[in-house]
Amino acid sequence: LQLVESGGGLVQSGGSLRLSCAISGLPLDQYTVAWFRQAPGKEREGVSCASKTEGDTLYADSVKGRFAVSRDNGKSMVFLQMNNLQPEDTGVYYCAALRGLVCYLRHFFYFDWGQGTQVTVSS
Repeated sequence: LQLVESGGGLVQSGGSLRLSCAISGLPLDQYTVAWFRQAPGKEREGVSCASKTEGDTLYADSVKGRFAVSRDNGKSMVFLQMNNLQPEDTGVYYCAALRGLVCYLRHFFYFDWGQGTQVTVSS
């Protein structure tokens, strides 16, 4: 099982980024995939989750209305569209996979992780 994030970068406040998570080694349609982020000195925080059930998503309150998660099972990809980015969104963003249909935004439920991609939002 391998998860590889991409799409991070430096953006000004109010800008947008689209993160991608390429997943190999598992049938993605059997897995829930979540996005987490971690800022220096802070605990890893759940951002968004896309259940294997189409349309079943979950968002942290801090990103609702600004972030949108989507998945393309045929291409084994999961995306996180991030709009109106703010400095507090800065951190390393990780995707993680969990077999099953329930979305969790707590990191201890997940055992398979990518290496992360850095997102930096300047004010």
